[in-house]
Amino acid sequence: MRRLSGFLAAVICAVCSPHLRAEGVVLRDERGVFHMSNGRLEVSIRKEDGDVTRMKLNGRDLLAGGTGYWSIVANSGSSRVNGFGKSEETRVTIDPAANDGERAEVAMRFRGTGKDGGFPGAFEVRYSLAEDSQALFAAAVLSHGPGDRFCTVAEARFAMKLAPDIFNHLSIDRDRDRDMPAPEDWEKGTGLMLKEARRLTTGRFAGEVEHKYAYSAILPDLPAFGWSGTEQKYGVWFINPSSEYISGGCTKMELTGHLDVGGGARPTLLNMWHGSHYGGVVLRLQDDEAWSKVIGPFAIFCNDGAPPDQLWNGAIRYAVSQRHAWPFDWFDHPAYPKSSQRGALAGRIRISSDQPDDKPLGSIRVGLTAPDHVLGGNGWRSETIDWQRDGRNPQYWSKASKNGAFRISKVPAGDYVLRAFVDGIPGEFARGDIRVEAGKTVELGEVSWEPERAGPTIWQIGTADRSAAEFRNGDRYWKWGNHLAYRTLFPQGVDLTIGKGNPAKDWYICQPLDLDADGKVLGPSTWKVRFDCPEISEDGAVLRIGFCGTRARSSLDFGLNGKQFASTGPLPEAGVMHRDSHRGRWFERRFDVPADLLRASGNVLTLTLHGREWHQGVLYDFLRLEDAGKPTEAAADP
Repeated sequence: MRRLSGFLAAVICAVCSPHLRAEGVVLRDERGVFHMSNGRLEVSIRKEDGDVTRMKLNGRDLLAGGTGYWSIVANSGSSRVNGFGKSEETRVTIDPAANDGERAEVAMRFRGTGKDGGFPGAFEVRYSLAEDSQALFAAAVLSHGPGDRFCTVAEARFAMKLAPDIFNHLSIDRDRDRDMPAPEDWEKGTGLMLKEARRLTTGRFAGEVEHKYAYSAILPDLPAFGWSGTEQKYGVWFINPSSEYISGGCTKMELTGHLDVGGGARPTLLNMWHGSHYGGVVLRLQDDEAWSKVIGPFAIFCNDGAPPDQLWNGAIRYAVSQRHAWPFDWFDHPAYPKSSQRGALAGRIRISSDQPDDKPLGSIRVGLTAPDHVLGGNGWRSETIDWQRDGRNPQYWSKASKNGAFRISKVPAGDYVLRAFVDGIPGEFARGDIRVEAGKTVELGEVSWEPERAGPTIWQIGTADRSAAEFRNGDRYWKWGNHLAYRTLFPQGVDLTIGKGNPAKDWYICQPLDLDADGKVLGPSTWKVRFDCPEISEDGAVLRIGFCGTRARSSLDFGLNGKQFASTGPLPEAGVMHRDSHRGRWFERRFDVPADLLRASGNVLTLTLHGREWHQGVLYDFLRLEDAGKPTEAAADP
């Protein structure tokens, strides 16, 4: 009966492979290699480095010389870290001979010192295969403690290089679901301003630009993403049943899949659980600091026998089942909280004064995170790390209902900060003192949030949704060259008149420097906003700006009617424009506008971008001018 129910679940949750009969898991522990098979899926794991060296579905090798492997880019003092050290131990953690072939799991443990190029601490890799399953589950546990050296991690991921003769179709989301260029066409392409971008000169996509950043996405928003074959009809998909181990929270953009740019152009999949792109996340460990993190288990799901769209839908259905099953009771590690060690938080977020009762709220995100923390030491400058850049602590996010009701489930017992932000409302809510108890749902009741504002809105450009997608070319943000197209589309610069212009057409997705057709910097760029202000308060106004992409060492000067009144100073690093995204690390700034600079009509606000390199640019989430002289309780958006 157990095996029958498992077979039925597989039929419901996935596009099944009919060619071979499913059976219990068989594990062979050979010299240097673990082999696992269930009659449908067969995998080989090399003990020396923990790499997946073979993955066969119904007898067809989906890797064909490629591999699945864990990767890290880090530093330990002056030593570069690009691996995990020496193999200390290999073992069978779940023996299928002891559970009637229901499941197998193997583990490999590594230890590095930092000086040897390995992560200074322990790194344990595990792989698991269940009967009647088309998914290999992968997990890793990083541990750092007494005796371990300082380390700072830039990027960490699990990657797969797939068989190029099978996989030619990449599916990420609704916008990025397409047949891909052939590997040989990438190899023959002409290099552009980034090493990851080439203009194709051969094949069906000749003349187009291909680059790996075109497929970046927010991992928690992707139920399943991967490669499939239009002719061979096989699919390989990454599925994250939880985002608690994905650094940077619910808005973090990262790489997903692309043609390998390192040679050979193999179809590549990346599960970037820690990344430095689009503002990046920070993981910095001091000497002897105690810390651990469990990545996964996540699924590498394989299917076959259907066109790409059906294979993708099958993977999504399987992903839904795994999200319901998380946390997995079969995964046993002290650092991995079981279901009994987790609880939930429920409540309702109430937006005060800024949102009329009869106006529905936009999408509401509510999360539990660690507090902001300050990092420094070992030659690094001190900096405050918020949840968007947090690479050391787990996060738990959910979407609230339209009336603000929310529930965050499967949260390990502990103390958290409650966060919330709403599409259409600038700012962010934060409240500490939140304790989650194991086995219980904490009923928080109504939580009131009064967003900051100086007074009523005089005008606003854009929607406060942490994205620039609503502006011109935002509907094609992932396409190469928005920064280069700007000069052609706006030869006189952006010049928007409030009440007459349409931001969707007259405001651009990004403000680059003044660039020529080849990307050479010609000088600063200036954008203009024209507006009337019939009632001028003696207290002036406040210009509130949400930024969703900036590049380090660029800056903005603000002028009104020919006089400069404010400057951002050097902007932080959240490189987005040159990586063709619509969002990155978000932050908000406010600038006081003196009353004596305002006129009743004919005002001209200028935004002048300064920088020295072509990739220095700005993406605006929104701009709002608020009357500083009116009481905030009268504030309401038009």
